[in-house]
Amino acid sequence: MKTRSTNLRVKLPVFVVVIEVIFVALYAAFVTYDEHTDARFQTNKTNPMDNAMYKDYPFFIDIQVMIFLGFGCLLAFFRLYGFGGMVFNFLMATFAIQWAILVQGYFQFCHDGKIHLGVINLINAEFACAVVLISFGAVLGKTSPLQLLVMALLEVPVFAVTEWAVLKYLRINDSGGSILIHLFACYFGLGVTFVLYRPHLNKNHAKENTTYQSDILSVMGTLFLWVFWPSFNSALTLKGDDQHRAILHTFIGLSASTLTAFALSVMLNKNGKITMADVQNVTLAGGVTVGASVDMMISPAAAYALGMMGCTACMLGYKYLSPFLARHLKIQDQCGIHNLHGLTGLISCIAGICAILMANEEVYGPSLYDLFANRAPVKGDPKLKELQMLIPSLQPGLGRTAKEQALFQVAAMFSTIGASALGGILTGFVLKLPYLASPSDDFCFDDEPFFDVPPPLKPINTIIAEDSTA
Repeated sequence: MKTRSTNLRVKLPVFVVVIEVIFVALYAAFVTYDEHTDARFQTNKTNPMDNAMYKDYPFFIDIQVMIFLGFGCLLAFFRLYGFGGMVFNFLMATFAIQWAILVQGYFQFCHDGKIHLGVINLINAEFACAVVLISFGAVLGKTSPLQLLVMALLEVPVFAVTEWAVLKYLRINDSGGSILIHLFACYFGLGVTFVLYRPHLNKNHAKENTTYQSDILSVMGTLFLWVFWPSFNSALTLKGDDQHRAILHTFIGLSASTLTAFALSVMLNKNGKITMADVQNVTLAGGVTVGASVDMMISPAAAYALGMMGCTACMLGYKYLSPFLARHLKIQDQCGIHNLHGLTGLISCIAGICAILMANEEVYGPSLYDLFANRAPVKGDPKLKELQMLIPSLQPGLGRTAKEQALFQVAAMFSTIGASALGGILTGFVLKLPYLASPSDDFCFDDEPFFDVPPPLKPINTIIAEDSTA
């Protein structure tokens, strides 16, 4: 039964080949170069150093490290599921980026009939990929690779449509992705795991544990994510002082959450010792909690306080909320994404709303209307001409007040949570289809159903003893 239910010899190759054929056709028909990659736009007056690659590629490669090394190593903490955590992350990330280029590019295609591809498009696709990988954490160890590919196939369009609708109609400020990345990914993943609920996994599954080596590998993933998170939060901010603030605030928030995590880990451990799961996850909370206000003039002290608050909420969530959700609400969140991305994302959104309400010309000067573009005067307003004398690149805005912008932020929070949760629930029902090779309860958190697993290494004492006998 086990072999028949998880055998992918036909299913996975057929799915992948069909998808690749479709992708080749779509790329051939609709994807072309943008003006920074198309040779036809280059002349003898073109300065190669003005190419967008030089300002965008460093952020692209930093986020690549986060996606493939950071997430990959972080998810390899189960003792018998190291292959699954890292390799399925690799598989999903590669697929999700390819798919996101097409799906996100659709809205560009509707405008001019082509998808113009450059490094900035890859960065946007990486953010969509990050959404998928965060959601993956909720179902880690209890899904087949075919289920995960189908999940990515469905999640990317739901994310892209939600992102497009929120940015086009609600016009929010969300540079660090607290709403459109962290909240969306969290509640989509929770929706999926709610439908895929397995009651027997609430009874301390024998394979749902770690080893010394797997915990070290997972901490390596945490370190990759920690080091490169400033690039993640600042990649799409306005160049200059806004981006500079985003980098500083992210580092300060991460630093505060790290110190707080060690203190709380020892305090909440009945033996007064550090828990590795806290180091692997809770230390990252500050990177999320500063996200919504990361490029605003919130002050370094506020960034520090947000890091501490996010860490505290995340830690208490892991200790008390996750078990409650699993026992009473049928939400088995394997990696605690609700704590690291949901709770901290909500705190970040509230902080962002407060920062928007307090933003004024006294603090920001004329650049207020550059950062908060929707608060810029409407076309024809005499004040717009005055501001354009100071900031020539300033575009007409919507003339919103601070309170109006804050209300749109609230609307974006609730609409994103609703859309993602509904999308996750519907995706969960699709993943329950029997031919997607879901592993049985006994083989959850185990590489055996999907990998050729080598025999375990023998302890060094056993090798020495065998050599001596020989």
